[in-house]
Amino acid sequence: MMAEFVSRALRIVAALKRTDGQDMVEYALVVALIAFAATAGIKSLATKISSAYTSTGTTLNSYIS
Repeated sequence: MMAEFVSRALRIVAALKRTDGQDMVEYALVVALIAFAATAGIKSLATKISSAYTSTGTTLNSYIS
């Protein structure tokens, strides 16, 4: 596992030393933006799903009682 980590780290270092690094930075920024948007969207979606389950549970409990 350590060898795999070192191998990946060396590849990242080699990629950062390349002269065409501007493209890599642009791709990294796009990936970061997508990850940020997905995180924000998932949090909103999770709140809505939680609310729906709570509502369903309350309704089922009212029929059972």
